[in-house]
Parts: sequence; structure tokens; C-alpha cells
Amino acid sequence: MKLSRIGKTAMRITLVEDNISLSKGITYRLEDAGHSVDAIANGDEAQDYLVADGADLVILDINLPDVNGLDLLSQMRKRGDARPVILLTARAETQDRVKGLDAGADDYLIKPFEMAELEARVRALLRRRAIPQQKLRKIGSLHYDPNARQLFDGETALEIPRREMSVFECLLSADGRLVSKSAMLDHVYGVGADIEEKVIEVYISRLRQRLKDHGVLIQARRGLGYHITVQERA
Repeated sequence: MKLSRIGKTAMRITLVEDNISLSKGITYRLEDAGHSVDAIANGDEAQDYLVADGADLVILDINLPDVNGLDLLSQMRKRGDARPVILLTARAETQDRVKGLDAGADDYLIKPFEMAELEARVRALLRRRAIPQQKLRKIGSLHYDPNARQLFDGETALEIPRREMSVFECLLSADGRLVSKSAMLDHVYGVGADIEEKVIEVYISRLRQRLKDHGVLIQARRGLGYHITVQERA
């Protein structure tokens, strides 16, 4: 497979929505479109998560347990977080929409809505956002293209399944620091997903086999996590 660019850009999206069935529906729809979704169900958890997460877009319900969505949005803007935000709400009154937009929302969607409309709003915001093209990153004998989300050996792309690639990206972004299994699970499946940590062990095992001939090693620290190292050449 020759070096190429993917036409549809995959993005990381943080979804904060306490209606579990709606949250699952949105997550499945956006993941089907190729995006990675981290779903959070309450304002308290979202308050901490939004400070440190690296998502490209936030979908935020206003009526949340604990801290409400407008407060979360205001906090984001006060700390200089300029990521696009779509507000979800059952409030249809004009004054409520104005309040949300004044708080810093980029778009506003009133429940109930069609999933196709949400997808269209997501596409519009991501097109509108000026995302600088990131440079290729060398690791071992490979190059990682963050825009295409692919690893290349020369001009040949390695065939790596999406979940395994998410694990690799999580390790790579740590710059050699240890990453716990739980942190990788959150990155790959979203916060709070009911997935056993053994799944990460399977992905790590497969990645090791794919990368070992390219000078890229994944090492474990028992009880602590994993980190990526580059094999020294003789």
C-alpha cells in the first residue's frame, strides 16, 4: 500500500451526556463515521476530564448532574480552551440558545434531534476549525503520520487495526512515560466503558509482533503499565 492521505479525517470527540441510551446512540453513530469518542455521564467527572483530554471537539449536554453544561463551557473558555463545542439541550427558547452561545458554544442542537443532523454539525465545525497539519514523526525505522493516523515503513503503510492504532497513539503521546492499562482503556473505548483490562494485553501483544522488526519496543513495568522505547542499533 503506497503512501496516501485519508479523505475523511478521524477526530477524537468528548461527549458529556447523562442520558445513557442517547449517549450510546451518539457514540455508535460517530464511531461508525470513523471518529473516536470518549463518553462521560456527569458534570463532576467531566470537569476534571476536560482539563486534560486531547479531544478535537466537545459535545456537551446542558442539563447534567452536579456541574451543568453551561458552567463547564464557561470554565473551558476562561482557561483558554478554544475547542469547538456543540451544546445539547431540551430547552427550545431563544433566550436559552442565546445564553449558550454567549457562554462560548459554537453550535446548539435541541433535543430530540436526528443523528444525521448531529453528524452534519460535527462535520461543519471540524471543517471550520483551522487545524494545522502535523508533521511526520520518526520512531525506530518507521514514520507516524498523525493526520492519516498511520505508520509507514518508507512509503508502505503498516496494516494496523483501529483499536491497536489507538493503543499505539496513546503510548506514543506519552513520550516514553508509563501508561497504565486503565488509561489506555479510557483512550481506546472512552471513559467508563465496561471493558476488561485483559483486552489491552491482547492489543499490546499484537502490536509488539507488528513493531519489533522496525526497532520499536513496547516494554512493561509490572503493576504500573507500558511504555514505548526504540531499540539501539548495533
